[in-house]
Amino acid sequence: MIKSTNQIFSEIRFDWDKEEIKEILNMPLIDLMWESQVVHRKFNSYEVQLASLYSVKTGGCEEDCSYCSQSIYSASQIKSHPQFEVEDVLSRAKIAKEEGADRFCMGWAWREIRDGKPFNSMLEMVKGVRELGMEACVTAGMITDDQALKLAKAGLTAYNHNLDTSPEYYENIISTRTYQDRLDTIKRVRNAGINVCCGGIIGLGENQGDRASLLEVLSNMNPHPESVPINSLVAIEGTELENNKEIDSIEMIRMIAAARILMPKSKIRLSAGREKLTKEAQILCFQCGANSIFYGDELLTTSNPSFQDDRKLLKDVGVIFNKAFESVEKKVSSL
Repeated sequence: MIKSTNQIFSEIRFDWDKEEIKEILNMPLIDLMWESQVVHRKFNSYEVQLASLYSVKTGGCEEDCSYCSQSIYSASQIKSHPQFEVEDVLSRAKIAKEEGADRFCMGWAWREIRDGKPFNSMLEMVKGVRELGMEACVTAGMITDDQALKLAKAGLTAYNHNLDTSPEYYENIISTRTYQDRLDTIKRVRNAGINVCCGGIIGLGENQGDRASLLEVLSNMNPHPESVPINSLVAIEGTELENNKEIDSIEMIRMIAAARILMPKSKIRLSAGREKLTKEAQILCFQCGANSIFYGDELLTTSNPSFQDDRKLLKDVGVIFNKAFESVEKKVSSL
């Protein structure tokens, strides 16, 4: 039985169980928001990290993730494109920095990282992004120990590899890669000394127990992932989940709040699906502990709120963010 903040929410734990987490998720919303805000204020400031996401290689992925338009099994209109060259990517990173990004995230639609020229280019991109003074994050599927060590040497800040959903529901979403494959990838990243970016998606057809189970796996990692993206499904035409119903914003607020309570120091990233949230719902997510967002007009293959909307929202909320992001408004207004 959940008791009070002082009794169970005041320390960082790595031994949460599914029933405890279900109880947290099902708390009266007002109480859940209060508890998560108390935890957030204890361990963090109200500062939001701005991350820019860029698709280096789009489409043609050999995985059959049922939500993804980049899968070769998808009938979506997303076309496969060869990866951008190093200079092109670093040029985009420079723009992202000028627009206020603290972190530049690069995505490859791969089942696993491929050695040779593509991987060597990835290493050069990572080095270049770090030389710009930005954090560098990569998401490119499974990874070997040797590749992880090379990325660490290149200066990679974080590697993203989401669990997507619970171990129990996973087989309903993906068949070409096991849950253990994902956990092994995360372990290799951690062993190489690279920060872990790992979260999941709600709205895949899972139930509340599945959400609790996903959070159980994440919150029992020791240390917790430094970054935890919470995504809501963007149902894309041509994917198996194209007819899934849009989730209620309260469900996203509950996931953000529970994640904050369970992983007090992690950056909880309000990710895909944010465009569907009202301004008020996003504000409640910030209040509950979301302290990182992807910004920019596009997230790999889905849309995202505009720069202008995000600048206004963050200023209205009163959270701290990269001042370079604020200065973009001045540049735009002077044009």
